[in-house]
Amino acid sequence: MRQVTASGQTVEDAVQSALKQLNTTEDQVKIDIIDAGKKGLFGLFGSKRAIVKVTIEESPIQQAETYLKQLVNAFSEDVSIERITRGNTITFELSGEKIAMLIGKRGQTLNALQYLVQLVLNRGKKERYNVILDAEGYRNRRRSTLQQLAHRLADKAVKIHKPVSLEPMPSYERKIIHSALQGNKTIETDSEGTEPNRYVVIKPVK
Repeated sequence: MRQVTASGQTVEDAVQSALKQLNTTEDQVKIDIIDAGKKGLFGLFGSKRAIVKVTIEESPIQQAETYLKQLVNAFSEDVSIERITRGNTITFELSGEKIAMLIGKRGQTLNALQYLVQLVLNRGKKERYNVILDAEGYRNRRRSTLQQLAHRLADKAVKIHKPVSLEPMPSYERKIIHSALQGNKTIETDSEGTEPNRYVVIKPVK
């Protein structure tokens, strides 16, 4: 959140001064009048300058990014964040020297951070956003790993004639499993359990 306090002969002058300092427009800010000032006698004697506080109001996406910065800074201060917006899908790309710490075992830390940011972004909002938190291409590598795992466990389920359960995963990872096996007519997939411990079950077709 960026804000400045500015003064001027009038409230409008003070506001314009603040907007110039913030390099923004009036529709993007919140204006608090600290002192409306006064003209004084003949516009000269006893005059008092107006004082305002002008604050740039962050959009929900900007608020989520600010929250994410606070989270990752607890791990490392050298992490940079790039934001990509496509419709209602917001992708945050993380990069830095200690990125492995942010990913965690099997992406658990990254998934937890993603879950928290999505909660903040969608809290009290009518419009829903989907958040993807990535770290130096981890999501693509994970996708490939999950697809290979899906096919291997599908073969196992058919071979032993019993359902095979995977570990709990976030919804978008479960979708990868379902999509990878949707063309396999020898098995069917289902999601069971409750969030955040929901998991995929691969069942051989009887």
